[in-house]
Amino acid sequence: MKYVIVGGVAGGASFACRLRRLDEKAEIVIYEKTNFVSYANCGLPYYVSSLINDKNKLTLQTPMSLKARFNIDVFVNHEVISIDKDNKTIKVKNLNNNEIITTNYDKLILSPGAEAIKLTENSKRIFELKTVEDSYRLKDFIVNNNVKSATIIGGGFIGLEILENLVESNIKVTLLEGKDHVLANLDKEMASFVHHELRNHGVNLKLNTLVTKIEETSDKVVVSSKEETFTSDILIQAVGVKPNSKLAIDAKLDLDIKNTIKVNDNFNTSDKDIFAIGDVIALDSFLDNSRVNIPLAGIANKEGRELASFLKLGTFNKVKPLGTSILKIFSLAAGSTGFNEEQLKLKKINYDKVYLSPANHATYYPGASLLTIKVLFNKENYELLGAQIIGNSGVDKRIDVLATAIRFKAKAYELTDLELSYAPPFGSAKDPINMIGYLVENLKNNLVKQVFIENIPSLIKNDSYMIIDVRTPDEYHLGHIPTSINIPLDNLRERLNEIDKTKKVCLICHSALRSYIGCRILTQNGFDVCHLSGGYRLYSSYINDK
Repeated sequence: MKYVIVGGVAGGASFACRLRRLDEKAEIVIYEKTNFVSYANCGLPYYVSSLINDKNKLTLQTPMSLKARFNIDVFVNHEVISIDKDNKTIKVKNLNNNEIITTNYDKLILSPGAEAIKLTENSKRIFELKTVEDSYRLKDFIVNNNVKSATIIGGGFIGLEILENLVESNIKVTLLEGKDHVLANLDKEMASFVHHELRNHGVNLKLNTLVTKIEETSDKVVVSSKEETFTSDILIQAVGVKPNSKLAIDAKLDLDIKNTIKVNDNFNTSDKDIFAIGDVIALDSFLDNSRVNIPLAGIANKEGRELASFLKLGTFNKVKPLGTSILKIFSLAAGSTGFNEEQLKLKKINYDKVYLSPANHATYYPGASLLTIKVLFNKENYELLGAQIIGNSGVDKRIDVLATAIRFKAKAYELTDLELSYAPPFGSAKDPINMIGYLVENLKNNLVKQVFIENIPSLIKNDSYMIIDVRTPDEYHLGHIPTSINIPLDNLRERLNEIDKTKKVCLICHSALRSYIGCRILTQNGFDVCHLSGGYRLYSSYINDK
């Protein structure tokens, strides 16, 4: 049986190696149009800044190593340009000499990945960062031309990763983002922490900025929006990616959302002998079975493995993604899994949410820092729907625990039951994951009511509410919500007579811990009380995000 694979990297290479482990006799051929069949494309931005200094470390496997260990025939710089389904052949162009050959297949696996969305064509000073060659070209230009400034279009994963590495290389960066916040996987109030981090590192962050014109002079690139013009030494396009489905379209294979190649649960296309995996396909979301296209390497690797297992073992393990991800932005990490609040609103799913700001490990152990956690859950059955975490340390293990909990359909309040490893350098006796469970359990048992930062403007104007800040006077004077009065938590019991029982009461503190304790005091003294989820810390980050 001859298996021909179009594209290597995550999906194609994973399929080929798994297939060989299951079938020693199969003929396996990979055609890859770049010069690298298996490389760490997530590491490309770090090569630009020389954090990864050896370019060879970006290469995971070579044609020689795949041939030696797995007996896989790999042809790099070879682009598959057409498919003849009836005769089960493909045409392949050798990009070294432009020779075109025709070869046959028994099974064809399409793993061409995604291609960068570009507002203009690349040129001497205009770049994208999709392949190893892209990173070589960008780094060489920076080194050889004494680049001092850069404009980046797009505040997604690639845009922020290359931004960080350019800043670390002492290059002044302007970031243009068309929406009101960076990182579409985050909600706006969570992204505000990332915005502050970018500005604190000197980034000229321009949100709600749509590019209208790009011009290149002999020594500069000029990017224009309706409001401003931005001039820099180089321009990097990081607008996003789209499925590289031209081969499938030309072959008249059925398509799915966003021009992805339509596949069934076993990655079979509308042709029984052609399969597709990786960034070029859509899958059913784990959470609601809606079709999603999530271009992440981990998902592509799973697809490659499962397809090989299906073809050789007949096993069936449906890949249903959550979209779990994490990103480093200077001293911060931003992790997410599942749906965000914006998606839940569009899907009209009845949800609730909690915010908390626990320390990443025991506060008495040196180096403790705050995490900002947002968790979304089904309001009717309390099943977890999504989470976002921002922090300096400990983000990765908490987002992974939450992703695992979602995968096994845990209720949010059941997080109290998790027994997690604890020592002062690593966590707390009550881990932040457990604290999420306690918060939701309190809501479930009607022990506390909460409001959110988006409710505060209306509460300020509402005469039927009394807003009380239970932080210390020093904290209060450093910044507080308009119309709020200051009654420190430790003085609350002795000052109950200052609180109007004819009004509803909203309590505020730094992170919502003291305000929760205040809620319990006032509730048991006959007051109708709620508190601000996320506290003044979240509110301040959001309203000062300008």
